[in-house]
Amino acid sequence: MTAESAVPQLEAEQATEVCTDHGEGPVWNAETGQLHWVDMLAGELLTMAPGGVIARTKLGTVAAVARPMVGGGLVLALERGFALLRPGRQTPESLPPLWNDPSVRMNDGGCDALGRFYAGSMAYDETPGRGTLWRLDGALRAVAVLDGVTISNGLVWTPDGTTAYYVDTPTGRVDRFDVDERDGEPRNRRPAVHVPPEVGYPDGMTLDAEGCLWVALWQGGAVHRYAPDGRLLCRVRIPTPLVTACAFGGPDLATLYVTTSRQGNEDPDDEVAGALFRVTPGVRGVPTHPFRPEEAPWPRN
Repeated sequence: MTAESAVPQLEAEQATEVCTDHGEGPVWNAETGQLHWVDMLAGELLTMAPGGVIARTKLGTVAAVARPMVGGGLVLALERGFALLRPGRQTPESLPPLWNDPSVRMNDGGCDALGRFYAGSMAYDETPGRGTLWRLDGALRAVAVLDGVTISNGLVWTPDGTTAYYVDTPTGRVDRFDVDERDGEPRNRRPAVHVPPEVGYPDGMTLDAEGCLWVALWQGGAVHRYAPDGRLLCRVRIPTPLVTACAFGGPDLATLYVTTSRQGNEDPDDEVAGALFRVTPGVRGVPTHPFRPEEAPWPRN
């Protein structure tokens, strides 16, 4: 009996029709009551309003990740840097690009408890070590905080902001950082979860209210729930292999939403790759940290 078969198993249900080529980065926007996610390499933001109606917003060549912003709107990572999307607008306002190399793009990210936005880059061809983890602060200044990354993926902070979890997918790990409460700097990186390659590769992730990690497994057709000490607690089956990310949503944060991809899926009979899935696992999520600009770059309506 494998470790995966010995833990509780849940089945996710399909929540939307196939709507992305490479779905990524789901996040619940508590202010608007909407779920956002991206069709990353199509450069599109998807927004699902109550009732299941999906709106699409073209952001650019790449829409890597979006997170809610204090005062309304979204902070974004696009192909080569950061941008802001004002409430009610369809066109993002891009900040200066962080690099000019067309072979490198942004990937996943998230906000820390101090309201700063992190997003990591990667080479299109996945060359090892060419990525960087970047941080955008409230004054809209960007700095590099971690070099030598290959495929920068899941990044979440505990509600109190004292611990961060991070995935560089080819390592097969989720790493833990201690976070200084005074300056928010991540330190003392060490492994928290080891994911055996035979069950997939860690991708996007989220935290629940009990402090456990939910990790999407690329090529694994599943989301795993891990205790902070790395023990596997639960497995959610997804009926397509390329599982990319997950996030709790709904007014009570009781639904786990899961994004999937069609890119590289060689199964001609897979008719659900690229859809959004959901499951109610019996534990709730925690609110997402929003981006906090020092001065709101627009008046509230």
